[in-house]
Amino acid sequence: MTRYRRSPRALESALNRLADDLAPETLLGAVQRAWPGAVGELIAAEARPTAERGGVLTISCSASVWAQELDLMAPQILDQLNERLTEGVVRRLRCVAVGHSERPFG
Repeated sequence: MTRYRRSPRALESALNRLADDLAPETLLGAVQRAWPGAVGELIAAEARPTAERGGVLTISCSASVWAQELDLMAPQILDQLNERLTEGVVRRLRCVAVGHSERPFG
């Protein structure tokens, strides 16, 4: 006898697994996945990791005030990020404000 599910599986878990499989295996990719949990949803909505080179992480911010604030918060952010990373270490943040034409935010 065939057993049927009483309800469909949640799509979210399948999509999360697919996103993890497709994500690049780089330090930047790992940071981008950990970013919202490390900084919180409010900051993640205004600032995003966009580049990494030699342990220096570039954060693109929606405004210069966010870039300045994240510069001040850098030690705490680095601690939170590095706790969540399984490989690699971020040594420094480089926070920049992006112009309206380059703005990666909604």
